[in-house]
Formats: sequence, structure tokens, C-alpha cells
Amino acid sequence: MRSLSDQLTETLQAAAQHERLVFLCSFQKEESVILDELLKLAPHTRVVTIDTGVLFPETLQTWKKFEEHYGVHIDVEDASNPSNPWTGPEHCCTPLKIAALEHSLGDAEAWVTGIRRDQAETRAHTELIEDDAKRPGVRKYNPLAFWAEKDVWNRIFERNLPYHPLHDQGFASIGCATCTQPGDGRAGRWAGTDKTECGIHVV
Repeated sequence: MRSLSDQLTETLQAAAQHERLVFLCSFQKEESVILDELLKLAPHTRVVTIDTGVLFPETLQTWKKFEEHYGVHIDVEDASNPSNPWTGPEHCCTPLKIAALEHSLGDAEAWVTGIRRDQAETRAHTELIEDDAKRPGVRKYNPLAFWAEKDVWNRIFERNLPYHPLHDQGFASIGCATCTQPGDGRAGRWAGTDKTECGIHVV
């Protein structure tokens, strides 16, 4: 049976064969691990983040650390709405965020995500390589699909990789400052609501 490390490398090697490859980065622990491998195998990858205009200050700091540590420029897709700013779970993840995603993947052949099966029930059947159900002809690579939380942290500490400081304050998953609270898994996202996904990874 292939090790988790081998799964990561082999999945990214397959992704690297695509000339127009996108990595969507939200500066969480999974992205720390993926970038460490991805940029060695596929330096042509376009690394993109979606800026909602209400990111945590710590997210902005981590963004800078990622660019410095990995030597990568991170492109920005603007999903902010100054005239009607996001204020909480009842007003977030607007069509602007989905539009930003669609624009970032506009001419992509494939994209890489940090999805893991144990993050949420909605992700429990994630495969390492999938056809993107929303985008015919586009491949979706999830190199950490079978990794557990402890596996991610082991790699970060083994390689002294930068990571988001809010993870040390009980935030297992980090989104916007207006609607993210500490919690295990994705429990802190849209806390107090039935919402579990922002729409980016929903079929």
C-alpha cells in the first residue's frame, strides 16, 4: 500500500502534467504541506487566493509568509463587496466568491485542492484524482484526501513549514473573520448554522 507521502507526491506529479494548473490557496495547514511539494514538481502552477475583504489579519500575515517561504507570487481574485460588506454567516459566501472561483479557473485544465476526507461528511468520498463535476474536461486533484489531521501536522513540524497562527488558537478550519470561530473539523465555520460548505467544493 502506498504511503501517504507517496500519494501526495504521485498525485501532484500527475497534476504537474497539466500546463494550465491552478492551486486555490486559503493559507491553512493543508496548503502549507501542498505548496512545499507542488512548487518543486510544477513550478508553472498559478497559485490563487480569493480575497473576500474580511480575512483575518493573521491570514494576511500568513499570506506574506507563504510568499516569502515558498518564493511564489500569489494571484488575487477579488470577492469583496465594499458597498455591502460581508457581516456574518447570514451574509457571506455570496455569488461574488463563486464568480471569483470561476474566473480563477477560467482557462484551467486542472486544479489542486487541500480537501481531506475527514474534514466533513460532505468530503467523505473525495478521491485523489477526480473529474470536476461542475467543469467538463477539468481535472481536480486532492493529494491529501486520505491524510488525517495528525498527518498534516507531522509534515509541517518535520519540515518546519509556515502555518496559520490561528490553528494554535483552536481554529481547525479558517475562513472569514466575520463568521469563523474556534472548533474541530469544520465546526467553526458558519458556527450556529447548518451551513458546511461555501459553494466552492459543492457539486
